Amino acid sequence: MAWSGNKAAVVLCMDVESPFEQAKKVMTMFVQRQVFSESKDEIALVLFGTDGTENALAGEDQYQHITVHRHLMLPDFDLLEDIQRRIQPGSQQADFLDALVVCMDVIQRETVGKKIEKRHIEVFTDLSSPFSKDQVDIIVHNLKKYGISLQFFLPFPIGKKDGSGDRENGNLGLDQHSPTFPQKGITEQQKEGLQMVEKVMMSLEGEDGLDEIYSFSESLRQLCIFKKTQRHSMPWPCQLTIGSNLSIKIVAYKSIVQEKAKKTWIVVDARTLRKEDIQKETVYCLNDDDETEVSKEDTIQGFRYGSDIVPFSKVDEEQMKYKSEGKCFSVLGFCRSSQVQRRFFMGNQVLKVFAAKNDEAAAVAISSLVHALDELDMVAIVRYAYDKRANPQVGVAFPYIKEAYECLVYVQLPFMEDLRQYMFSSLKNNKKCAPTESQLNAIDALIDSMSLVKKDEEEDTFEDLFPTTKIPNPEFQRLFQCLLHRALHPQEPLPQIQQHILNMLAPPAEVTAKCQSSLSKIKMLFPLTEAIKKKDQVTAQDIFQDKLEKKKKHAPISQLVNMEFKLLNVGNLTSRAYLYLSHNAIFAFSNACPQDFYCFMYRGFRNH
Repeated sequence: MAWSGNKAAVVLCMDVESPFEQAKKVMTMFVQRQVFSESKDEIALVLFGTDGTENALAGEDQYQHITVHRHLMLPDFDLLEDIQRRIQPGSQQADFLDALVVCMDVIQRETVGKKIEKRHIEVFTDLSSPFSKDQVDIIVHNLKKYGISLQFFLPFPIGKKDGSGDRENGNLGLDQHSPTFPQKGITEQQKEGLQMVEKVMMSLEGEDGLDEIYSFSESLRQLCIFKKTQRHSMPWPCQLTIGSNLSIKIVAYKSIVQEKAKKTWIVVDARTLRKEDIQKETVYCLNDDDETEVSKEDTIQGFRYGSDIVPFSKVDEEQMKYKSEGKCFSVLGFCRSSQVQRRFFMGNQVLKVFAAKNDEAAAVAISSLVHALDELDMVAIVRYAYDKRANPQVGVAFPYIKEAYECLVYVQLPFMEDLRQYMFSSLKNNKKCAPTESQLNAIDALIDSMSLVKKDEEEDTFEDLFPTTKIPNPEFQRLFQCLLHRALHPQEPLPQIQQHILNMLAPPAEVTAKCQSSLSKIKMLFPLTEAIKKKDQVTAQDIFQDKLEKKKKHAPISQLVNMEFKLLNVGNLTSRAYLYLSHNAIFAFSNACPQDFYCFMYRGFRNH
C-alpha cells in the first residue's frame, strides 16, 4: 500500500471465504489510516463468495455471489463499523477474476465526472476458489488501458528461493519462469491461483509487479502506524527586496511546521449523543446582591494591571494594532553565519524560499544570491510579515543547496524580550569529590558509546540510528488508537498502549548493547557505599532525663511522688528554682486518684 499522491479511487475486494478475521484486520487498519489522515481518497468495498449477488454485471450464470457492499465515497467510521460487525463469512465460492472485473466496473461507473488521479484495486483472498482463465488477457488489457493499479493480499507468505517466508526489502525472489510457493500448507488450487496472480502482476508491471503481492502478516506490520494527516503546502508569493532598488519575485513554502492534534471535541447529550439536544445560553450579570442582568452590548473588555482594571474597547484594540503595509520579505542586512547561533532559532515553522515559477530573471537572481551567501559563509537578516494583519518578524535566511534544487531557508529569530538570561553561581570546588583521570575517561567512553550516529569508516558516511524525522508522534498514535476503539467499542475500557508505540521511543538496541561495558566500568570506578547516619552527641543530662522519663512511664503514682521529692530535696533549692522545677515537671495523673494528688501537693509545699 505504498501508493500516494493526488485524489484516488480505491476498491477493496474481499473474499469472505478466505481467513476472515485476518482479512478484516488488514482492511480495518488500512481504512483507519485513511480516516485519521483525513484522506480525500474515495473507497468502495466489494465482497465475493457471499450467499447473495448484488452487482451491475450480474446475469443468470455470470458474476454470481459478488456483492458491491459500499460504493465509492470518503472513508468514515461507518465503513469501519461495517467491516467490524456487519460483514459475515460466506459459504459460496466465487471467481476472483470475476470479482476483479466487477471492481473495474465500479471504478469506471463511479469516477465519471470526478477529478480522480489514481485508480486502485486491492484484493484480499486465499485463492482457494476455482476461477476461469478465459478473460485474463482482456482483464490485463483493460487494467492498463484505464490506468488501474493492482495489489494482492494473501494469508500465506510467498516463499523465496532461499526457503524463507516473508520478503526482505520488498524482494520476492521470483523470476518470470520459475514461480515459487510456500513450503507447506497450500493446496493445488491455491498454487494454481498463485500462478495466475503472478501472471497478471507481471503482465501489468513486469517483475516489479511481484512486489505488489503481500502476506497478511507483512501488511499488518506495515499498517500498524497511523498515517500522518495529509497536508498540501500552499505557495506564498511575495517580493524579496534588498534596499530600495532591487526586488525579486519569490514564492515560499512551509517546510517544517508544528503539527497539532485536531481539536474537534463537542458537547453532546450523554444519553442521546446528539449535539442538538444541548442548549447553551450565556448571561451577563452584575456582581451585586440582585445579580442584575445586563446585555452583552453594555459590557466592555478590560485589562487587569495589578489590582486595577483598565477598560479597553474594541476600538482601542484596533488603534493599538500595528499598521502594516502588507506582506513583505525585506533583507535588512547581512552577517556572518557564525553570528547567528542555532539556539536563537524560534517560531513554529521553517520556510523554503524559491524564485517565482516561470520567471527566469528571478531564478537567476535567487541562484546568484544563494551561491554568494554560501561562498562568503554569510546569511541574510530578513524582515518578514505574512500579510497586513500579521505582526512583522525578524528572521534569518541562509543558503540551502541540493542537487535537485537550491533555495533560501527562513527561520524566525528572537527579539530582546524573547531571550532569557540566567545567572548561576559556580559549583563549589570540593577536592574530596574531584574525579580521577580514570573516572573521567570512563564517563567519556559512556558518552561515546551512547552516540546515536554511526560512522562507516570505509565509506566515510554517517548513519542516524534514531531518525526523529521518521518517527511518528506517539501522542497522535495513542489518540487515534483510543478514538478508534471508543467508536467501535463504546462500552469497553480503553486499551493499553500498543507495544510498537513504546518501542519507537526506546533507545536503539545497538546503542543499548554497546554501552553495557562502559556502564560496568563506571559501576566499578564509582562504588556506592551506604551512608551511615552519625549518632547525635548525648550529654549526661540527656541520659538522666531519659532514665527519669522511663521511670515515670512505668512507675505508679506513689513512687513518682517520692522520686520527685528526692530530687527536690537534693541540695539547697531556692524558691525560684523550686518553682521552676515544679512548673516544668510533667506527671501523668490519668490513673491517679484525687487523694494522691492532694498528698503530692501537701508534701511538696511542706518540704519547701
